[in-house]
Amino acid sequence: MMSDDMLSQDEIDALLRGSAEPEEEVKDNNETIIEEYLNSMEQDALGEIGNISFGSSATALSTLLNQKVEITTPKVSIINKNQLEEEFPHPYAAIQVQYTEGFSGANLLVIKQSDAAIIADLMLGGDGRNPSGDLGEIQLSAVQEAMNQMMGSAATSMSTVFSKKVDISPPSIDLMYIPEGEGEENLPNQDLLVKISFSLKIGDLIDSNIMQLLPLSFAKSLVDELMNGGEVMNQPHLKMHQSKKASIALL
Repeated sequence: MMSDDMLSQDEIDALLRGSAEPEEEVKDNNETIIEEYLNSMEQDALGEIGNISFGSSATALSTLLNQKVEITTPKVSIINKNQLEEEFPHPYAAIQVQYTEGFSGANLLVIKQSDAAIIADLMLGGDGRNPSGDLGEIQLSAVQEAMNQMMGSAATSMSTVFSKKVDISPPSIDLMYIPEGEGEENLPNQDLLVKISFSLKIGDLIDSNIMQLLPLSFAKSLVDELMNGGEVMNQPHLKMHQSKKASIALL
């Protein structure tokens, strides 16, 4: 005879799943949020645009800093402006890039201030191992110039990808510390932003991330233009894969 205290099969299954269940639920919820605004094809396309652009940027930065630079593994996500403090809890340097030709829009590059300090020290002739704790005007100008070289190279790559001239204005730079409300005014004035996060390695000095923030509308316009005739479709080192949805991948 069954006892009232016996567990049901559903309860047994829940116990066997253990602590993994909440993590899986969070992951599924996040994926649902992304898919609500960007399908897998659009996510892959944005990641690949970033891959191609930042691949050339890494080369430019490597030459500038005389260090091995790797910028790899883009991860695309959607963030809401009310999640900014959670997404960016540390002090950062924010570099705003405005397109002057080819596109109408802007994006923001975000790196930790500690990483920016190392880049500044290298730009100013140091070895990057004992950077100044503060980012003063000279250090910010040095980082700004490094990002200018990077994004200029990225714009050249995008010109090839989209089969048209793409150019940018000199980037502006500011400090950003969301918990204290510092620099928040420089973020795109939209509720939904696309974050493309890349791993950033500079010699043995930096093993971190560099993040690109785009307004969702601008990100979708890039994908739409790419899908409707960018030269990327005809380049021999790229191909279209067919699964349940199309994606773009480097060979």
